[in-house]
Amino acid sequence: RHLAEFWMIEPEMAFYELEDNMNLVEDFLKYLIGYCLQHCKDDLEFLNKMYDTELIQRLQMVQSTAFERLTYTAAIEILKASKHFKKPVILTNYPKHIKAFYMKQDEDGKTVRAMDVLFPGIGEIVGGSQREDNYEKLLKRVREMGIPEKDIWWYLETRKFGTAPHSGFGLGFERLILFVTGMSNIRDVIPFPRTPKNAEF
Repeated sequence: RHLAEFWMIEPEMAFYELEDNMNLVEDFLKYLIGYCLQHCKDDLEFLNKMYDTELIQRLQMVQSTAFERLTYTAAIEILKASKHFKKPVILTNYPKHIKAFYMKQDEDGKTVRAMDVLFPGIGEIVGGSQREDNYEKLLKRVREMGIPEKDIWWYLETRKFGTAPHSGFGLGFERLILFVTGMSNIRDVIPFPRTPKNAEF
């Protein structure tokens, strides 16, 4: 069974471009993991002893290692060659046709300034992007994707008279807890699990 919901921590920053976004998310994740290592030491030592003997070592590695940064295209080539990194990876510049309309387009017209943070054993833990701040490009993309303008007029209005570069991301809270605890099933770490037909009222 899948979870009926998940929690996200979603910062949105003005005057932030993609590089700033990546720097913030890396610092943020390292801070959170460092906080757990410092303030939840007894719990982590218990989990390390009884459940996952590499847990603390893995957390320390993430906290102390610079995340690898590479484009989506480069990552595909690495996967084809069966190479991999033993540390967190930030993938950037995804093909625009697989991403949301509001992501800022790169100059090549084929990719967008998106980023995903991939953690060992977890996969994607953060997804984010620099947002499109050019009204004309945004409107063109909306029309390309067949999104009714009447439904998102309010969003288009925020770009109509100019805006600053800005970026944001979403950190999957349960995925972070899954990584920090070494658990293997996300249902074991959600604070308030809600699954179909389990609510009495």
